[in-house]
Order: sequence, then C-alpha cells, then structure tokens
Amino acid sequence: MENAQFSYDFEVRDYECDLQGIVNNSRYQNYLEHARHMFLKSRGLDFAALTEKGVHLIVTRIEIDYKYPLRSGDEFTVSLRLGRKGRVRWVFDQEIRRKQDDKLIIAAVVTGAAMNPQGRPVFPRELEELLPEGL
Repeated sequence: MENAQFSYDFEVRDYECDLQGIVNNSRYQNYLEHARHMFLKSRGLDFAALTEKGVHLIVTRIEIDYKYPLRSGDEFTVSLRLGRKGRVRWVFDQEIRRKQDDKLIIAAVVTGAAMNPQGRPVFPRELEELLPEGL
C-alpha cells in the first residue's frame, strides 16, 4: 500500500480455513480489526483505555473487495492508512498482501465514528493526532 502508516504481519492458521482449504471470508475482518488495534497500540493508544475514557470507537461500514484467497501457512501483511471523512467520521484504508509474492488479497475501506459518553458523535483528539499531515 502506498503511503501506509502501519503494517502488521500474520500467518494463516489451519483452523481459519474452510472445507475448500482457503481462509473463511469472515476471518479477514478479524485480521483487519487486529491490525487497526495494533496500529493504535503502536501509537500509544489502547482501545480498551479509550473506551474507559468515554471514547467509543464504532465501525459503521466495511467495504471489502476479495481479490485472491489465502491458504493455511500463508504469511501475509495487513497495511493501513487512517483518514478523515467529513466532520466526525474516520476511515481506514486497508490492504492484505501475501508476503511471498506481494499479491493483493483484500482491499478494504473501514468507516467509523466515535461517540462520547452522552452518545453524541465526536472526532476524538487522540485520532486527530494520528492523521497524516495535510488531512
């Protein structure tokens, strides 16, 4: 991914595959989510700690283009870039690429928002500080 802010490596485990021997489609969302959490953690933010502070990050939309399947034992990288969409929404552009040949496996756009303890949408300062310059 061009201009990725963060990348995280994984390896497919046997139990993540279906009867066809490929990663079950639902598992890709787990990979994407774990990479987002690790991105926050790498920047000194903990998802649980944000929640305790009253910043509730919620996913409102996920768009996934499945390009090619992963199989047991495949090593892959999830890359991401954080952006802003409008006044209160955040967007993660994410990709999954197989390490052995850099083949694009998944292209995803994950859109979300944050709610304060009163249930009102906000764009938290903590995320604002993670945006690439110029956004």
